[in-house]
Amino acid sequence: MTERQHFEVLQRLEHFEVRRYESCVVAEIDMSDDYGSATQGAFQHLFSYISRGNKTSTSIAMTAPVIAANQHTSDSQNWRISFVMPRGSSIKDLPNPNDSQVHLRELPAQDCVAMSFKGRATKPISEKKEAELRGYSQKENLVLSSETRICRFDPPFKPGFLQYNEIVIPIADRSDRAS
Repeated sequence: MTERQHFEVLQRLEHFEVRRYESCVVAEIDMSDDYGSATQGAFQHLFSYISRGNKTSTSIAMTAPVIAANQHTSDSQNWRISFVMPRGSSIKDLPNPNDSQVHLRELPAQDCVAMSFKGRATKPISEKKEAELRGYSQKENLVLSSETRICRFDPPFKPGFLQYNEIVIPIADRSDRAS
């Protein structure tokens, strides 16, 4: 079974959960393109990294989810696509990417809201689910960051109606709230 990104559920609400995600390392690539093209293009680079690592290392286990994050800037064509590295990984222990577009980054522990949904994680469906999650969170007086993560857990060849996805949005920390 594919390892999933680790978190603790802090609160279960009617439509979503509040979670604390552990710190982790991600391999990521920034892409400027429409959602579908960005995720497909980045996937090739990231999969190549974990499959071959570099010339002197072995492959890295696949984990879930594959994350497409958008900062909701004036240009919504900017995406950061990430693979979460296996639990316990550190940047110093992972092979340096041979591909200059792939970067390793450590994400700190973070509190987020999350809502799951079934079906293909297309941009229109993901935007609808994001709006719902932001609305539910606002009713609970939670202040969220501008970043939205579309988290996909299944391979693209799995039938769409069976695919499991989540929208994950970080809860704004105090410095985010001031801006």
